[in-house]
Amino acid sequence: MTGWLVFGGLALVASALLLLIRFPTRFWTVPAMAVMLAGAGYAWQGQPGLPDHPVEGAASVRPLDADLIAAREGLFGRFNFDYSYFMAADAMTRAGAPQLAATVMLGAVRKAPNDLGLWAGLGLALAEHDGDRLSPAALYAFDKAETLAPNHPGPPFYRGIALARSGDMAAARQAWGRALRLVPPTASYRDDMVGAMLKLDPGLAAAARGMPTARP
Repeated sequence: MTGWLVFGGLALVASALLLLIRFPTRFWTVPAMAVMLAGAGYAWQGQPGLPDHPVEGAASVRPLDADLIAAREGLFGRFNFDYSYFMAADAMTRAGAPQLAATVMLGAVRKAPNDLGLWAGLGLALAEHDGDRLSPAALYAFDKAETLAPNHPGPPFYRGIALARSGDMAAARQAWGRALRLVPPTASYRDDMVGAMLKLDPGLAAAARGMPTARP
């Protein structure tokens, strides 16, 4: 029961914060769905009925990157259809359940099969679940996103993130180079993209300064 009490307390704190920042009431379904899915994931994976005990393997859970989230909002928008699914997948990632995050994104592309942002998000979620090697399913999702929007910087940027996390830095740099060439010169999210890249590849700093920002 202690686990559920903690979860309920966190949900109340989150609700209070939303009220404090005056989060638009018409968008409350977004955090509500994230909490619901997080609760489902906790019930499935967390065994909340057990008494408190040290948790093994928590260090393997990858924290969410603020720069990556900011870049995502710039690339794919905020408070839209995509955003609700990204928020739900984020909740699953925070709960240490990447397979549930991938399931959320898979459901999203089934509802909106022509949405490039959701396909890119599915690719990254699958890659997170894959671990050290990208699966054919993750690569297919990135390919699908790029086919839907060949001149959008989001899909190659996400592909680069996945490649870097899998250890293929050379391929990641190629994908990122293409992404940055596709970013409009006035895009405010470019710095967020570069920030996310540098966390995975600190040696990219010199190369990033020389990359063009305009479309070819």
